[in-house]
Amino acid sequence: MSENQAFEGAYQGEKAVWLKSGRYEAAILPEIGGNLIAFRDNENGYRFLHEPTPDEMESFKARPFIHGIPVLVPPNRFEDGKFPWNGKTYEFPVNEPATGNHLHGFVHSETWDVEDFGQTVNESFVTVALKVDEQHAVYKFLPHKFTIKLRYTLSDAGLSQHILVRNDGEDVMPCLFAFHTAVNAPFAPGGSAKDYRVKLTIGERWELNERMLPTGKFQPLKAEEELLKGEGINPFFEAMDNHYTAVAQNGRNRMELTDTKLGLTLVYDVGTSYKQWMIWNNGATEGFFCPEPQINLVNAPHVDLSADEIGLFSLAPGEIWEETGRLYVK
Repeated sequence: MSENQAFEGAYQGEKAVWLKSGRYEAAILPEIGGNLIAFRDNENGYRFLHEPTPDEMESFKARPFIHGIPVLVPPNRFEDGKFPWNGKTYEFPVNEPATGNHLHGFVHSETWDVEDFGQTVNESFVTVALKVDEQHAVYKFLPHKFTIKLRYTLSDAGLSQHILVRNDGEDVMPCLFAFHTAVNAPFAPGGSAKDYRVKLTIGERWELNERMLPTGKFQPLKAEEELLKGEGINPFFEAMDNHYTAVAQNGRNRMELTDTKLGLTLVYDVGTSYKQWMIWNNGATEGFFCPEPQINLVNAPHVDLSADEIGLFSLAPGEIWEETGRLYVK
């Protein structure tokens, strides 16, 4: 049997494409937003991503934000569901009644097309794509023609991720994007969250108002947050739903999660195009947390700062934005 395999199958009753390479396996759900739902080390029993249990599948499909690697376009919160862009204002549904905001965009539940999957001597791979035009449901809210392609590759170097967004239309479009990545802590069977330490390449913390929207100002970092960007801290030291600037360290923008008992570190290297991090830990509930790389500041079109500062990227007709990331163990 080949060391590397890619094949169509099922994941808890849902259509999936499975990748296998050596001790690693991964699964993507093209019909649930192109969500990379599983990344595992089968030799050691490690499950790096927060996967839904069979009982959670229905709630996962209804709100696919806290399992696997959901794709958010446009990500996070927008005030009153309004998105001013290029002299127009797009209207998004207010789907977070507590804050009166729109939350998490439109592509996380859409069906993506499987463009290709296969294996080579060194790896297995899958490419899924979402093509939006006037007939697509997403166009009603984001009236632009565009294509998103997501390619995952599995090898002995872990899980590689390549994202590409292309403007297929005739006007300038916003390119706002994030992954709501849900990482297990502990990821080792029988492990304890108490033994885990997380580091993130954060810079400054954005001040958020009572509606969880940035004021445009920064807050001083607590001593624990200084540890978060330094030697590391337990991911559940307090409840976090925090927004930070991303500042590359040693040329890379990444999260590192260490099991101190095993002496193993899961690295999530996301690339330097992501100018912001969200970190959310489910009210400091041990089990999983979400280090979320974002291109843009939350509510970016409403914040009176330069487009580069807030990651308010645009794509002219025919232009492409792309970035790569990788999950691996060291």
